Amino acid sequence: MGMSKEASKIYADIKGILEKLYGKTVDDASYKELYKASALSVRDRFMSTWNQTIRGIYRDKKKMLYYMSAEFLIGRSYASNIINMGLWDSYKEVFDHLGVNIKDIIPMEADPGLGNGGLGRLAACYLESLTSLDYPVMGCGIRYEYGLFKQKIVDGAQYEVEDDWLHDEFVWEVERPEWSFEVKFNGEIEEEWTEKGLTINYKNYNTVQAVPYDVPIIGYGCKHPGVLRLWSAKSEAGFDLSSFNKGDYLKAMENRQLAEIISKVLYPADNHQQGKELRLKQFYFLASAQMQFIVKYHKMMFGDLHTLPESTVVQINDTHPTLAIPELMRILMDDEGYSWEDAVEIVKKVFNYTNHTIMNEALECWDERLFRVLLPRIHTIIVNINERYCAKLAEYFPDDMEKISEMAIIAYGQIRMANLCIAVAGHVNGVSQLHGEILKRRLFNYEYQVFPNKFTAITNGITQRRWMALANPELTELLRKTIKGDFIKDYRLYEQLIPFADDPSFRAEFRDVKKKNKERLSEYLQDTQGISINTDSIIDVQSKRLHEYKRQLLKCIHILYKYNHLLADDKALTHPVTFIFAAKAAPGYHRAKSIIRLINAIADLVNNDPRTKDLMQVVFLENYNVSSAEILIPAADISEQLSTAGYEASGTGNMKFMLNGAVTIGTMDGANVEMHEQLGPDNIFVFGATATEIANYQRFKSYNPGSVFEKNVYVRNALDRIIDGSLPGVAENAFSDIYQSLLFGNGYEVADPYFVLYDLPSYAEVYTRAINLYAVDNESWMRKAIMNVAKAGFFSSDRAVEEYNEIMWHLKKYGEQ
Repeated sequence: MGMSKEASKIYADIKGILEKLYGKTVDDASYKELYKASALSVRDRFMSTWNQTIRGIYRDKKKMLYYMSAEFLIGRSYASNIINMGLWDSYKEVFDHLGVNIKDIIPMEADPGLGNGGLGRLAACYLESLTSLDYPVMGCGIRYEYGLFKQKIVDGAQYEVEDDWLHDEFVWEVERPEWSFEVKFNGEIEEEWTEKGLTINYKNYNTVQAVPYDVPIIGYGCKHPGVLRLWSAKSEAGFDLSSFNKGDYLKAMENRQLAEIISKVLYPADNHQQGKELRLKQFYFLASAQMQFIVKYHKMMFGDLHTLPESTVVQINDTHPTLAIPELMRILMDDEGYSWEDAVEIVKKVFNYTNHTIMNEALECWDERLFRVLLPRIHTIIVNINERYCAKLAEYFPDDMEKISEMAIIAYGQIRMANLCIAVAGHVNGVSQLHGEILKRRLFNYEYQVFPNKFTAITNGITQRRWMALANPELTELLRKTIKGDFIKDYRLYEQLIPFADDPSFRAEFRDVKKKNKERLSEYLQDTQGISINTDSIIDVQSKRLHEYKRQLLKCIHILYKYNHLLADDKALTHPVTFIFAAKAAPGYHRAKSIIRLINAIADLVNNDPRTKDLMQVVFLENYNVSSAEILIPAADISEQLSTAGYEASGTGNMKFMLNGAVTIGTMDGANVEMHEQLGPDNIFVFGATATEIANYQRFKSYNPGSVFEKNVYVRNALDRIIDGSLPGVAENAFSDIYQSLLFGNGYEVADPYFVLYDLPSYAEVYTRAINLYAVDNESWMRKAIMNVAKAGFFSSDRAVEEYNEIMWHLKKYGEQ
């Protein structure tokens, strides 16, 4: 049977590309070659549209959003682009004609190593939503050559190896050398007063060339692709032939390597001076390159930089890109001749800031001595901003230097990025309603008293295109038969599912979809790690960055808790459960890496004990990334969202699980609070202390984990297993640091700072209730799962970016006047 007209054209395109690129036919091409040829055929289809979009921005003088982020965890683009362009069926038809499963072609694309966790995935979702909604947007990040790292688990421990994701070319990127800029570090600043005012002379500096690579962002059904601009560091020094000819080969390459290391790795370890310096260089490199581009672009379009706020809005995604603020000040004053007052007036109208954490370690601060040496001109600008800012604060808090010092940008030898954002940005956003309140009432309370109108809260969101249409095709197909309208475009249509939660036949179809997704996950684990799982078991997943406040440790101890119960009573677990962890620990975060080792030691204990292995299985999914998340999340029955209340700003993994029909067990933290509001108490399992309770315990220092340990024999026995020598393959004292930290603290930290033991009894009780419901009344469980999908629409990133646009950005869609 012949192919459709569209598929025939695609087939011809792929055939022609294979012949030109590899000198091969469709019959003798490898999967990798078929991927590249078909990806290039996709790219060819939008390149002319993309170029027209860029020209249209020039012509129509549209206001552009620049979304600046250190991370963009975009995932593979191939399948996403095909789906969003409405070509999935045609490309599948082509591969069916070739006798190839298109699902075997998709993994030929490398996952771009451009992010780590929720921050980068959120940025990617927002770019896709903005483009799907037809808003002009450019994401701005760094082209990390080796990403974060590839995680290898060897003897239960994490090892980091390079993630060389660019080794075989990134099909989607386009180099734009004509938009390269020089970024300067070190050197000396000389101030010279003339009749025209202050002139800044910058000399003896080192330079790095910032070269942009543009990646198209294809929105769903959109006619105007967006842009992700990634900056790569190149040396201006070139190759030192003189040193090479003298036999000093290392010196011949030294200058180039020192410059280009800036864009090699995401988040280099900063537990040493060189790492701190490299991180600061990275963030200034991004800020300087992007601000130079924005100014040059605006001058080319409009000429007058006074109108910059009318054409440009910059969203700072967390504190990493904050140096864009003083860098734009520098350009306006030093390069364009603006006065301080005029420059400040422009800058204040351009920038907005999204805060993503209350953790002090993540509220970036830079040592002022390092900063002054590396960025001397930026340092003087920040000093001046700080002086004026503190003078203004003194009007509100006269003679209260303690409060002013807490709010100051520079204090105690530190330069504080969050405080700089608050001082200058037009809006300061929290990423859930609870987080917004914590910013106003606790973290930045004094600032809120001074600038109440700056603070807002827009809850995060995820794109249903990737996390439903791409990640869960079986469920997508079921919903297409059930929901009237294009729910992939319109997130509000998911609520049509509500009455189907009470339909036994729909619940049966929904259950079948979940089973197929479990089988797909099982195949993936077997292929990648040689692990076989029980697809009839409850799939219980905790997948997120490994950090103590996210409390993977709570789940570890709970598994030991259940293990002990099973040894005493073989009916203590009413249904088999597969516990799956997926997480990377930062290379320098030793406690987090120890927790990974503990997870795998528990797996060795539970999975190999004949008394428990048929009821409990523990799996650590290696090298968690976007692609594996797309397989893992649709298979989950239980979504573990265990963060200490008041610590998780929002979360987005919780939303992805919800959209795919997993039922949440979680604290009232971050967006879990709003999930509870949307779902009602019957469709989510809530446990643990509230954010207010946690804050009060911390304030009065009244929490004593030892009392929980002494009063609850089950907690005590579970915790003792960490150090009693019963965990196989590890020394008896291997986890004594974890044990010590929970019960007694470790010198500088209080005991159990994240309230693991405090919340464990509550968690265990709620968990047992959840498992028993699944086992005894599975129809009720499926009803809850369907209600989670039905109510997930609110957490679409489409809704979130529309709120941002209404409050902060004020963008016009293409074609809108």
